[in-house]
This record gives sequence, structure tokens and C-alpha cells, in this order.
Amino acid sequence: MSQMRNEFSGEKRMKILLATDGSKYSKTAINEIANRPFPPKTEVCILAAYEITPIVNTLEPMGVSHEYYAQFDENAFKNTEKNAKSAAEILENKNPNLLLTTKVVEGSPKSVILDEAENFRADLIIVGSHGYGAIERFVLGSVAHSVALHAKCFVEIVRK
Repeated sequence: MSQMRNEFSGEKRMKILLATDGSKYSKTAINEIANRPFPPKTEVCILAAYEITPIVNTLEPMGVSHEYYAQFDENAFKNTEKNAKSAAEILENKNPNLLLTTKVVEGSPKSVILDEAENFRADLIIVGSHGYGAIERFVLGSVAHSVALHAKCFVEIVRK
């Protein structure tokens, strides 16, 4: 487990990566963190990932202009950024001892969470679970399950 030392006091700080998608399941995870007595100055990176629309060719796919897709992607970014800021506000109000940062990254949530946790040197990743059954997990994939299988640190999956 990685630990960050405060260069002035020599104390170790816990580093948590909180992944959020704005869903009620993510809000459950946010509230779980907000109500815990973490050590002062615990670092929490609130991570929100979004995927852009792939444009397969240079022609306008299905009669829809590239500007439409660009606007769609811009809206996805803005909504994702709003989710991250909302999570930060909740945590800041309920648990002011936490050191918060937010990060919005384009890409597949499964990959983004794992990559950012490694870059942040997280001790713990916290994700909410949508509670998919076997069929939904097979068809849709489970971000929480994938993160739990492949993370190089502890993972907590919060269920509603």
C-alpha cells in the first residue's frame, strides 16, 4: 500500500480515489465517505470519467453532423464535471478535514479508474455498485467488478 509523507511533519497521509458517475449509486459512495472519520488531511481525488462519441468515418454518420457529435461530447464533459464538483461540495460540507481534488478524464471508466488510481498512488479506490445481476454484468459490464479484479490497491464497493 502506498503512503504519502507530508514533507514538513513526516506524517503519512491516506490517499483515496473516489470514482463517481453522478448516479444514485455513486451518491451512496460519496455519502459513505462523507460520514466516515478519516484521519485529518486524508487526500481524496474525486474522479469522473466520460466517453466521447466515436466517429467512424469522415462522412456524416446516419445523417447527423459532426457538430452534433461535438456538442454531445461537450455536454458529456460538462455533465461529468458537474458531477465531480457536486461530489466535492458534499464532501467539503460534511467532512472538511479531507483534502479534495477533482479530475475529469475522457475514456472508458474501467480503464480510467485503474490508470488514475495508479498515477495518484491511491491506497483505496471507492466505487458505487449498480447491483447488476449476472446477465446485466455480461451485457453491460461492471465497472466495480473490473476495478476490484485489476486494481493494485484496496477497493471498496459501496452498495445501496
